Amino acid sequence: MQMWDLQMLFGKLALAAVIGAAIGFERETHGQAAGLRTNILVCVGSCLLMMLSLHMEALHRHLGVADSVVRLDPGRIASYAIASMGFLGAGAIITGRGSVRGLTTAASLWIVTGMGLAVGANYIFPAIFSVVISLVVLYGFRRIKGIFPRDEHTVLSLKFDKMDRTLDPIKTILSDYGVSIQFINYRVEFPGETVTYRIRLQSKEDKPWGQIVKKISESKGLKEFSWTEGEVP
Repeated sequence: MQMWDLQMLFGKLALAAVIGAAIGFERETHGQAAGLRTNILVCVGSCLLMMLSLHMEALHRHLGVADSVVRLDPGRIASYAIASMGFLGAGAIITGRGSVRGLTTAASLWIVTGMGLAVGANYIFPAIFSVVISLVVLYGFRRIKGIFPRDEHTVLSLKFDKMDRTLDPIKTILSDYGVSIQFINYRVEFPGETVTYRIRLQSKEDKPWGQIVKKISESKGLKEFSWTEGEVP
């Protein structure tokens, strides 16, 4: 192998590392586990697999159909790199009671794999342009998300020391702030008639929850309450 060929190979791997670092840095600053190091390794590894796939085909290119039964597909190894990335992406996804987190990180790992494969296949400029688009989406669209608040589903648990129409003030407070009630469950404890309500709420994520909690805490007869994340229906 000529020195120029080695420089080209090393240059591709270095470029893949830079591309992976660009995406990984954004994920690292966002507090994701799959951050800088993970994205660099994924991009460099996929670039290496693509170069290996092309090299295997080049090694046996001189063999004609009549001379050998060797049949090589230069895209086979690369396709396995994309498929195997699904396992790493699945590990980055966390499913909570009310939301799914880590989808953007999983998608970034997937596109970083594609960028590494593109660099390994000497598809340099499309790979670089993909980095630009990805960074615009990751950095720019994070600010745009604040303009369009999403729906939130929460469960409010309230415990009162009696059953005498204690929910009416709570309903008024929630209605004043535009929080809708989906359904209400309750449990009564005897003797004493202590009642516990579980109220499923739907609202926008930009609601002033501090003010709502403060007003609810001032309700007459309220002994304790909690606010937890609810499942998305």
